[in-house]
Amino acid sequence: MSAIVVKDLQKVYRSGAATPVHALNGVSFEAPAGSIFGLLGPNGAGKSTLVKILGTITTPTQGQAAVMGFDVVKQPLEARRRMAVVLQQTAAETLLTVRDNLLIYAYLHGLSGREALRRMEEIVDEFDLRSKLRETVQELSLGTKRRIQVAKIFMLDSPVIILDEATTGMDPLMKRHVMDRLRQEARKGRTVLLTTQVLSEAEELCDTIMILNGGKTLASGTLQDLRKLSKQMFRVNLSVAEAREDLDELLRALGPAELKVEGVTAEMLFLGEEAALLGRLAELARAVTITQFEVRGPNLEEIFVKLVKDA
Repeated sequence: MSAIVVKDLQKVYRSGAATPVHALNGVSFEAPAGSIFGLLGPNGAGKSTLVKILGTITTPTQGQAAVMGFDVVKQPLEARRRMAVVLQQTAAETLLTVRDNLLIYAYLHGLSGREALRRMEEIVDEFDLRSKLRETVQELSLGTKRRIQVAKIFMLDSPVIILDEATTGMDPLMKRHVMDRLRQEARKGRTVLLTTQVLSEAEELCDTIMILNGGKTLASGTLQDLRKLSKQMFRVNLSVAEAREDLDELLRALGPAELKVEGVTAEMLFLGEEAALLGRLAELARAVTITQFEVRGPNLEEIFVKLVKDA
């Protein structure tokens, strides 16, 4: 079963006589229940617009979107009851204390007073908020405000979680904790849709990744699917037996797109056929003693940059 279904979604913004802006232009996808779906793209790609449509905050110009089978335009309340959303903008009540923010959020989503208190007690320790409970949100740092906003969604059992740049401003330890917790929730059957500019997070977390650019889908699939789109891109790491003054020159003669040399080790990015690359490495091996080398496909960041630049 697909927890989120999007079909031919379009959003056009018109402002006076200015040229209409096509924030989304025919985007379609499905996110299966219990999966983590990553939505990537450069600034202005349409990610936040898509999140706002799914969250029933704005309506599409054309197309359909449904959460757990409920149309976000025709049945917005039913759709909203089945999701917890973290927007890019901080959505905590700044004049309320951290405690009141968490409890009121739980009450509004139908939790009883006793259950809300129980869950809050668990969450404040998990997100290191106990010392902040009596402080108003306006007194807190950006990272702490973000923790509050993300902590809220774990007080609920909604089947869908939508996160727009959720870890912005968090320290590395808290980011790691949130990632681990999202994996746990997916294993329980909750569906997670997230946008992020930290591509290593998406590479590590997501079952399926969609890359948007200019409101259109550039690519979609698993990481392995996306690697096939960049099959003529290879990252090579190698070590030689001893440092040589001419090592940099020898490696540049192989024609790498990128080259980094440190002592006896080198990292290179090649664009081209695999057979040609192996031939160049064999040629290098006749000039120097290679003690170790590794050839791998591109990581998500390299795929992302190539697809966006080539679009």
